[in-house]
Amino acid sequence: MLIITIKQGKEKALLAGDPWIYLSAVEKVDGKGHERNKPGITAIVQTSTRQFIGRAAYNAKSQIVGRMWSLREDEPVDHAMIKRRVQAAIDKRAATLRTADPQALIGLIDGEKDGLPGLQVHQYGGADGYLICQFNAAGVDMWKVPVVQALLKATGCRNVYERSDPLVRQGEGLLNTPGALAGDEPPDRLMVRDGKRLVPMDIATGFTYPR
Repeated sequence: MLIITIKQGKEKALLAGDPWIYLSAVEKVDGKGHERNKPGITAIVQTSTRQFIGRAAYNAKSQIVGRMWSLREDEPVDHAMIKRRVQAAIDKRAATLRTADPQALIGLIDGEKDGLPGLQVHQYGGADGYLICQFNAAGVDMWKVPVVQALLKATGCRNVYERSDPLVRQGEGLLNTPGALAGDEPPDRLMVRDGKRLVPMDIATGFTYPR
């Protein structure tokens, strides 16, 4: 596993909850060359005196070289952790989902706020609706399969579609790969609730049609 050593004094922000590590805060990165070049690989983060800080997704190709997963030494980054965090995010918004207009786009997962850096998920409709996902960081992109599995289980929705930001993914050294991850792609045109009105939208692209 890679080890990211943080410059003296730069660990304070991470310990206070800052989820991002910039290159300017890094003293060195130890590990095999092929691992250092793999976007999103999990790394141990430590202080300049080799004290454990946490675990992060490392990406040498990004301006944000590390995105923190956890400050807990007893919490490995694995399938179980990813699934717990997806479920926790859905549970946190359960009341909103129960009362929401089925034609509204409801935010289910909000990246760092839910411990899933770079992941954004919105839901349209119920079990027969669609989950629209953005995998905008290399770390969460590596865990795409367990994320989708957890989303299917937690929501009961059968259709999962990836619509990531191409420029953000390019900055992460990732290819842009829009398309269905489970079930069917959404139709080109759906009526989406925007305040008190319904607007025609392609939720696969975010394009709103002129009325």
